Amino acid sequence: MARIDREAKVRLLAQTDAAFWAQGTVVAGMDEAGRGPLLGSVVAACVVMPETPLLPWVDDSKKLSEKRREQVYEEIMATALYVGVGIATAQEIDEINILEATRKAMREAAAQVPAEVFLIDAVKNLGLKGLEVPMIKGDATSYNIAAASIVAKVTRDRQMLALDARYPDYGIARNKGYGTPEHIDTLRRLGPCPEHRRSFIGHFWP
Repeated sequence: MARIDREAKVRLLAQTDAAFWAQGTVVAGMDEAGRGPLLGSVVAACVVMPETPLLPWVDDSKKLSEKRREQVYEEIMATALYVGVGIATAQEIDEINILEATRKAMREAAAQVPAEVFLIDAVKNLGLKGLEVPMIKGDATSYNIAAASIVAKVTRDRQMLALDARYPDYGIARNKGYGTPEHIDTLRRLGPCPEHRRSFIGHFWP
């Protein structure tokens, strides 16, 4: 029964994309991960999934467990027609602000994907070579955006594991850079590491 429910859910999620597939249009989904954390990069993904097969566990990345996200990420990477990933560093976020850094990462990801239509989670006016369709809560509305949300999230989480090995005091493997009480307490005691976003930590560090 659970399998049937997942398949029904993913068919519903794909209805937005199906309107473009029916026209023979190459449609991509775009999403980002990491706008809110205190450290690390923001990562954007641009993904073109085929009309079939629909992967039953593709969903908003926030609705999946870490183990499930990793599994579905591998399925997406094996199935997708195109995947582009863009990154804006903590230093770039400080220099141009988080919104512009997100836009930079999205443009970088989209440049790797020859799509005609880009379904984008919330962000507008990127200046892409194709039709841009901003969608509020797009990762819960579009199959391609949901796939992009998983790629972006898993890519960034893997970056956080690498940073945890370099800066083990901050618990990055656990908090993924977000401002948990443990993370903030460590930041106040030890000060920032090179990957902290200085524009994000003014309340916790002078």
